[in-house]
Amino acid sequence: MPQDPPKRPARRGPPAPDRGGRDGGDRPRRPKPRADAPAAPERIAKRIARAGLASRRDAEAMIREGRVAVNGAAIADPALNVEATDSVAVDGAELPPPAPTRLWLYHKPVGLVVTARDEEGRETVFDALPAWMGRVLSVGRLDITSEGLLLLTNDGELKRVLELPDTGWLRRYRVRVNGAPDAAALDRLREGMEVPDGDGTMVLAPMQAVLDRVQGANAWLTVGLREGRNREVRRAMEAVGLQVARLIRVSYGPFQLGHLGVGRFEEVKPRVLRDQLGGLWEGELAEGVSDGARSEGREARGGGRPERGGGSGRPRPAAGGGGGGGRAGGDR
Repeated sequence: MPQDPPKRPARRGPPAPDRGGRDGGDRPRRPKPRADAPAAPERIAKRIARAGLASRRDAEAMIREGRVAVNGAAIADPALNVEATDSVAVDGAELPPPAPTRLWLYHKPVGLVVTARDEEGRETVFDALPAWMGRVLSVGRLDITSEGLLLLTNDGELKRVLELPDTGWLRRYRVRVNGAPDAAALDRLREGMEVPDGDGTMVLAPMQAVLDRVQGANAWLTVGLREGRNREVRRAMEAVGLQVARLIRVSYGPFQLGHLGVGRFEEVKPRVLRDQLGGLWEGELAEGVSDGARSEGREARGGGRPERGGGSGRPRPAAGGGGGGGRAGGDR
């Protein structure tokens, strides 16, 4: 009877390296998300805001006005949840897919209004911007006679987050006034006050106020706000007997105007933006964008008078940039 051939001994060698699989290792593999995993439903107003068409509040107004349709049917409920596969149209036009989020620093000159359409036909900030930026939204506002740092974004949801009181970003201004404020006036600014408002009064919260220097009949102050009420700085100065001659926003939270020239803009790099936002916001940033938007110190139309030491500013943490609360609204 034939015998079975002898079994070949098992080949010995070095153990296979541990690649962090299920059986252990210092760095276990993180499971990759399924490419076909469905996106979570989201509020219809948030979808419109993420597409950069409007802020969430304005999107809710569009919905109530009957300007929004989902899968061909007009809707009226801003709380409606939609799926990624749902078709959304605004004023009959299909909503574009959300683009990666971007944020720009812009040095607004005097003479431009911060609104999408001005009833008086005045030039707006958005008229002055180049077409390749697409539709952008302002974070807060500056009135026509104010100048300085204005944040612009293509993401309505980021705009909403940065304007929320809970975000706690301080806004700093350099203010030139006619007159010389005394210690009592500065104390009133720091303590808060009531000012006339139509038929009633408005309570202005305490603000930071530092007298920098006096030049003849004028004085320069640095003011820090933790709210964003309409013309708040001007109203407060008038209440203590001072007239604002010039108002420049120099920082908004961690972002500074720096040496960014009047009428110029600069995109905040995604890594810097992610670091500065911390846990305030999670979303897709425009990594690797190379269409010229990253170039520093580019100029929009309506650049206004030249700025001393102009050039490109750098987004960097501002002193005292955190803490407190702010409120969305027209500025100063």
